[in-house]
Amino acid sequence: MTFTKQLRSENDDIYQMIFAHPFVEGIGNGDIAKRAVEHYVKADFEYLNAFMKIYGIAIAKATNREEIAYFHDKIAFIVNDEIHPHRNFCDYIGIDYDVLQGHPLPPTADHYVKHMMYHAQLGSLGEILGALLPCPWTYLEIGKTLMEKHQPNQDHPFYPWISFYADSRVEKTTTDMRMLLDSYAEHISSEEKSRIKDAFRKSCQLELQFWEMAYSLEQWPAGKKVETI
Repeated sequence: MTFTKQLRSENDDIYQMIFAHPFVEGIGNGDIAKRAVEHYVKADFEYLNAFMKIYGIAIAKATNREEIAYFHDKIAFIVNDEIHPHRNFCDYIGIDYDVLQGHPLPPTADHYVKHMMYHAQLGSLGEILGALLPCPWTYLEIGKTLMEKHQPNQDHPFYPWISFYADSRVEKTTTDMRMLLDSYAEHISSEEKSRIKDAFRKSCQLELQFWEMAYSLEQWPAGKKVETI
């Protein structure tokens, strides 16, 4: 069993919870509260901006041109391609995409970004890959699961979103990252593998919490201002 197959097996419990989450099920059913979709897009836009910056840190830690080219291509994929599912959500809620950009991250998304940044700044290239991999991998499986379960056609309100994440481009992103991590894992200590496993599981858990964050319209707590005499 490869290292990434082991990661997937050890975290199947979280994957299944993601597939069963009401926001994800709502995508399949074509019915999600518009405020939840808006909350999701606002957070995901900033999350993906951070994701690209972490790819940049990975470039700095790369050991050869092939790795540099890999991370460079993945930045381009986010910039040029991953705007399309966002635009599908924006069309659904009737809000221009530009309006949903530049908003503060809710608590879960903020924590997720800082979790990835921690491993990017202080960890190895393997830890970066372990922290990043759950994002494309869970979305790929969500897309495939929804496509198989609901078999949406082009009249489905979220057909562009589902078909994008079930597409070969996202599968290639996931497969390439898995291959890179599997190759890396062949030459590292058990202690580093343990750190990668921890980074991967926490990212899986935060993927689940990201859906819940959007569904529940999570906000930072704010107490009332105390008036002084």
